[in-house]
Amino acid sequence: MSSLSLQPTSQAQWHALIEDAVVASGVAVDEELKSYLIMLLMRFSADPTLFSRALAPDYLQSIDERGALRRDHLRDVGDKCLLFSGFFPGRSQRQRVSIHYYVDLGRSAYGLLGDLANSEFNRLYAALCHEFVLLMDVLLATRTLHGAPSILTPLQAQALWSATGSQQALQVLQQASQGMSLKTTHWGESLH
Repeated sequence: MSSLSLQPTSQAQWHALIEDAVVASGVAVDEELKSYLIMLLMRFSADPTLFSRALAPDYLQSIDERGALRRDHLRDVGDKCLLFSGFFPGRSQRQRVSIHYYVDLGRSAYGLLGDLANSEFNRLYAALCHEFVLLMDVLLATRTLHGAPSILTPLQAQALWSATGSQQALQVLQQASQGMSLKTTHWGESLH
């Protein structure tokens, strides 16, 4: 993998990170969705309130709202769920929910946004709903660039892969399985 390179602006830095993660994960991501991820990371990187509110009440409240306020709240819920599932999956353990809770809630929020007839961005939000797991995998891949271990435990990876088909979770499971067979082989050899 390439070494960490510093970029002249925060936007360029996030762009480089996402591009590296897309290459590392071996997936094809639409340019519009990559741009959305970059803007999402920029928007929330300086937000100290990111972790301050529970998402389910915000989601339920947005259902009763109308117009721009509804769109903004649904977008925030979807965006936070994407960040929590892909960039901060450890949050789920602290909140005592599964990672796919964030996937389901985020996809639902983006799906509602995509269904809003008078939204100028309905195609984008429909794509975010449809490609949520792919984008989560790209964010998960950012955490393993440059040789860092996965932030997912094998147990989290098993649950996430079973619920969503996440390819990053599958890789964690395959690596854990290879590690276990190497340990078993090594342990078995030392007995002889």
